[in-house]
Amino acid sequence: MLRRIFSFPVMLSSLLAVLAVLTVRSRFDDPDLWWHLKTGEIVWTTHSVPVTDLFSYTTNHQSSVPQEWLSQVAIYCAYRCGGYSGLMLWLCLLSAALLIAGYVLCWLCSGNAKVAFVGAMCIWFFSTIGLSIRPQMIGYLLLIFEMILIHLGRTRNPRWFFWLPFLFALWVNCHGSFILGLIVAGVFLFTSFFSFQSGSLAAPRWDPQCRRMLMWALILSLAVLFLNPAGIRQLLYPLDTMLHQPIGLSTVEEWAPLRLTDSRGVALLLVLLCGFLLVALRKSELFLHELLLIGLGTWLAVGHVRMLFVFGILAAPVLTRQLSNSWENYDIEKDRIWPNAAFIGIAFAVVLLAFPDRQNLERQVEVASPVKAVEFIKANHLSGPMLNDYPFGGYLIWSLPEIPVFVDGRGDVYEWSGVLREFGDWATLRSDPKILLQKYRINFCLLNRESPMVRVLPLLQEWKIVYSDDNSVIVLHTASATPSVP
Repeated sequence: MLRRIFSFPVMLSSLLAVLAVLTVRSRFDDPDLWWHLKTGEIVWTTHSVPVTDLFSYTTNHQSSVPQEWLSQVAIYCAYRCGGYSGLMLWLCLLSAALLIAGYVLCWLCSGNAKVAFVGAMCIWFFSTIGLSIRPQMIGYLLLIFEMILIHLGRTRNPRWFFWLPFLFALWVNCHGSFILGLIVAGVFLFTSFFSFQSGSLAAPRWDPQCRRMLMWALILSLAVLFLNPAGIRQLLYPLDTMLHQPIGLSTVEEWAPLRLTDSRGVALLLVLLCGFLLVALRKSELFLHELLLIGLGTWLAVGHVRMLFVFGILAAPVLTRQLSNSWENYDIEKDRIWPNAAFIGIAFAVVLLAFPDRQNLERQVEVASPVKAVEFIKANHLSGPMLNDYPFGGYLIWSLPEIPVFVDGRGDVYEWSGVLREFGDWATLRSDPKILLQKYRINFCLLNRESPMVRVLPLLQEWKIVYSDDNSVIVLHTASATPSVP
């Protein structure tokens, strides 16, 4: 028993947990965290899932798709149990689980516990683009679980496939990446009909019964996808995001195309080059399903930088299988229990010491969010309508719920209602700023200090700056000023 508890793979997993905590300890304040947190609170307290916009006055209660409601409840439960520290614990646990599950996946695919650590590091590097307190963490963890289940069903017992419907029933209510899970499963099913060897490219033969069981599991998975609050709209939402939200995809930084000269772009090219050389030099075969998955991951990552996360998950098992014979495999008989135990103990201590305290988390929030500006608004009893900068919207939904926001990180409802285009034209001076201010009868604007409108608004009649700090500025329409505002 001790040999398994303090084994070399467990020691490596503890190192991955340390790496996860050190990576995310300063990533507490994601702008989208706050509206996820508020939505989770609403679901928890009302026992219902909202299907219209509750936070903005500009969308006229635009219908929305609650495709992350279950993840949002999980985030709120973390906050309810431990406040800011509970949220950070949630992030640390999910990040560690992602890396350790990725390590297990690479170990299963390669059969080599040492090389699998290289795969886990590959997943870690590309995942740094998106490690944050957001529902995508659960979605990508479920993607790894799916690949583990398919591998076990294909190589050990086809009954493992029948865990897929349960996974998809959970996934469709946690994150829109369930559609990616369907594509990945479809790749395995499609390639199961082929059996050939062409140079270093091969399609291993599947047992017909194994193929049939995967097919039935996927049919059941498709059926359970309808177990969601929005029905078919929730199933089509990921496609709508990619095809019918051009403003969000073109203006939000995480949806931008990958620049191959960036460090992550160079790393992507190196991973592809390594795989190509191993095949070209006849050091390893490349299976058809691996080729398709690598192609899918590369296409997604090159098109949208946030999809580097997906590339790492899809590429790491392939790379580690190709490298499986390049390093001596782990031998449990040669394991050294006590050195492993010492490393595990040190890793545990480092995790405890590295975990940020509440004061640290509060400072992170103050740096990125308009904390002091909200205090000023409350102290001086400013009333809406308010026009806020896009990144501030989430925090305002959480900390200032009594004043509806103009816009926030839920780009879909604002694009569908036309508000995102209006705001984009206003914020970038492509339209007369007075038009938007008059249309929505704005009383004050809460803007990022670097916004161009901070310099433009004071030039307009009846507008003046009444508050400013390191990250935010409040510009007030003087006709609506209260006596307490200087």
